[in-house]
Amino acid sequence: MSDANESTAIKGLPENYRRVLEPGEEYVPLVPQDGVLEVTGRSVLYGMLFCAIFSMAAAYLALRVGQGIEAAIPISILAIGISRFYLRRSTILENVIITSIGANSGHVVAGAVFTIPALYMLAAVPGSNVPYPQLWQVVVVSFLGGCLGILFLIPLRHNFMVDNHGVFPWPEATATAEILASGESVGNQAKILAGSAALGMLYDGASSMFRAMSETITLRHAYVGAKLREQFMAFNMLNSAATMSIGYIIGLRYSAVIAAGSILSTFVLVPMIHAIGQHVPAALPPGLVPIAQMSPELIFKNYVRIMGIGAIAGAGIMGVLAGMPAMIKSIGKNLAGLRSTEKAEASKIVPRPARTLPNSFVGMGLLIFCLCAFLFFSFGVGMKGAFFAAFVGTLVVMVIAFLFAPVAARAIATIGTNPISGMTMLTLIITGLVMLKLGFGGGVGMFITLMVGGVVCTALSASGAFATDLKIGHWIGATPARQMWLKFLGTLVAAVFTGLAMWIMSRQGFGTAAVPAPQASAMREILDGIFGTTAMPLRWFLFSLGVVLSLVLRMVELPALGFALGMYLPIEVNTPLLLGGVISWIVNRKGAADTDATVKARENRGILVASGLMAGGGIVGVIASAFKIKWPEGFPLLSQASVEGALGEWLAIAAMTALCVFVVVYSRAAKPAAE
Repeated sequence: MSDANESTAIKGLPENYRRVLEPGEEYVPLVPQDGVLEVTGRSVLYGMLFCAIFSMAAAYLALRVGQGIEAAIPISILAIGISRFYLRRSTILENVIITSIGANSGHVVAGAVFTIPALYMLAAVPGSNVPYPQLWQVVVVSFLGGCLGILFLIPLRHNFMVDNHGVFPWPEATATAEILASGESVGNQAKILAGSAALGMLYDGASSMFRAMSETITLRHAYVGAKLREQFMAFNMLNSAATMSIGYIIGLRYSAVIAAGSILSTFVLVPMIHAIGQHVPAALPPGLVPIAQMSPELIFKNYVRIMGIGAIAGAGIMGVLAGMPAMIKSIGKNLAGLRSTEKAEASKIVPRPARTLPNSFVGMGLLIFCLCAFLFFSFGVGMKGAFFAAFVGTLVVMVIAFLFAPVAARAIATIGTNPISGMTMLTLIITGLVMLKLGFGGGVGMFITLMVGGVVCTALSASGAFATDLKIGHWIGATPARQMWLKFLGTLVAAVFTGLAMWIMSRQGFGTAAVPAPQASAMREILDGIFGTTAMPLRWFLFSLGVVLSLVLRMVELPALGFALGMYLPIEVNTPLLLGGVISWIVNRKGAADTDATVKARENRGILVASGLMAGGGIVGVIASAFKIKWPEGFPLLSQASVEGALGEWLAIAAMTALCVFVVVYSRAAKPAAE
């Protein structure tokens, strides 16, 4: 990432776009004048198209491996590349609009995956009395939450973008603005991204839809896997280009932390519980058979995974507690920011890059939101006309979103990461306790609580993502009012396609090995504890062990949430993450004869290739899930016996090896533009 001192090398962007302004100095954006095309049919349609595609891809990946897609960067590259096919190339402001609309995919998915899948999990439990969520309910929850996050951030635009110019680093906004501002040089990068996406679709489709090779590498036919399994240590690796690419993008350190959690679960905790279980003849709930009769995978599912869920919950809550002083300070500053009126910007003579929506629009929008939320909670989530409970649910949503939406935006501005997990857990705890007091217990209470939590979670995610969009527009010179209007449109598109992707994937079963949905599983366990739907002392003992472990990780300053995700997710998901991290390290390491420009060129190409593989694999994953509703077997090229035997495994090993070699060789072949 470039720092402020390197900004002069960025084509077009002013020298002071990232530094604090001197007294009396004003920031003039890249496109300050009127008359430049901005909101056109092309920009809106492509924005909606990319929003739909990346919403489905991001939902698939987030539910499969617990990691989403930062959509703004690949969408900005695609926007620039596509304009080359037109006689009139898109203006930079059109590309800002495309990116702004398309990036809704990331924040709506990030909000929905924490809560909505838990509804499907609870509804699948016999006797739970939890209503099965309908597609329209999922769409409404996501849309309402996205709109609320946008509305709460509009009055803070001046405070974040103008009053605090140069104060925050804005990591993702900086990367996207650099790409958009140097559009001519990134046109070829769009070809790399598109080609990589096609390769990702071909690779993951070969295993998931056409059964041309094994979907999981176990090394059973390579001697190592068989020997490990003899010791009750089951090595598995998902044969997925998309998952490997996520590991590449998050880097070696974080992927190693996640893999370390899996290693502890698979190679320490599972064998330990297996050894203890040899002396326990009876079944221990939640297991249905004695431990001595269980496979490593079954022990992991019934016991070890619960520790991982506890660790996720502990890490999330501690993250909120650790950040509470900063949150309180942030809330105070943003309340002051609301009083930083934009009288000049409300004037008709205000320059276009400063035109925003008035606070009266926000007030009217919040009133409409409250009415819609009240009606939805009254009639749409099983409250059956319990108007006081619906009023309380709406009030909880408004208060928590008001307090934490600016905090989420400030976190994105500072570190590029939105701490919505802990804040969502806090929302569920508060809402769950309130619903119990109001007499809504059991399955209905959990359903209502998760719907309220879904709105809040999406609002927090939306506020952070919207802040990034506004900052990009502020630097380049987009019209804030137009970004704001179109953000609502993008939120609707993202809500529809996120809901569609979840509905399709729910057919495979959330919380299973196929679709683990780790964050939602943690939320479900929290609700089980609040509402007391099941009484399993061993489960809560294991859950508590996970919480204690997260505390220990926090004390030794390791990324507790990443380690906890590794404990929860099956090892077959985390081993390709580690492989991707290793590939990233190989590509980016600097040789004795390499210049900084060469290393940067390799890094950029590698990220492009990985982003394309990830997007392509995510898209084909959703397509495969849809096809398997009607054709459960897909379109197999090999028999089931061949895929599960030596042939399928060796084909998978060869294909993954070839893919990794391609990524390394192609990425390291990149040269600086000057060469």
